[in-house]
Amino acid sequence: MVPVSARGVTRRAAYAQPVGDPRALIERLTAAQNAHDLEAMLACFHEDYRSEQPQFPARTFQGVDQVRANWSALLGAMPDFHAEVLRTSADGDTIFVEVHWTGTKFDRTPLEERGVIIMGIRDDRIAWGRLYVDEVERDGADIDAVVRRMAGTEDR
Repeated sequence: MVPVSARGVTRRAAYAQPVGDPRALIERLTAAQNAHDLEAMLACFHEDYRSEQPQFPARTFQGVDQVRANWSALLGAMPDFHAEVLRTSADGDTIFVEVHWTGTKFDRTPLEERGVIIMGIRDDRIAWGRLYVDEVERDGADIDAVVRRMAGTEDR
């Protein structure tokens, strides 16, 4: 619901206001995520938004409708979803954002994802994103095992 002032003027929540600084846009997006305000989140994206996950090429998509489908499913399944921005760095119309996402999945298991998202900003909205975000693996292989796997020397 969009609040209306006594004069009949439509007012939007502070996180739903357009801004010119890429960092402010990310703050607005994060506030909308944490408020579970899907429409305010979608207002941060261009209609022709393009998403890539270079580590998972099959997850590439284009269009805000898929953003809506993705975040509707996530927020609907995780009422305690929380997004935290750890760091940002902006270079012109490109912003790098380190994120930490937490929540409780529908099956009651914890969600903990971390990573970096690189986003291109056009007309104060997110035009494209390259996501390098994945679930935290607490009990995975140590660095020596990973290096052996990378080098192909696991069995030596």
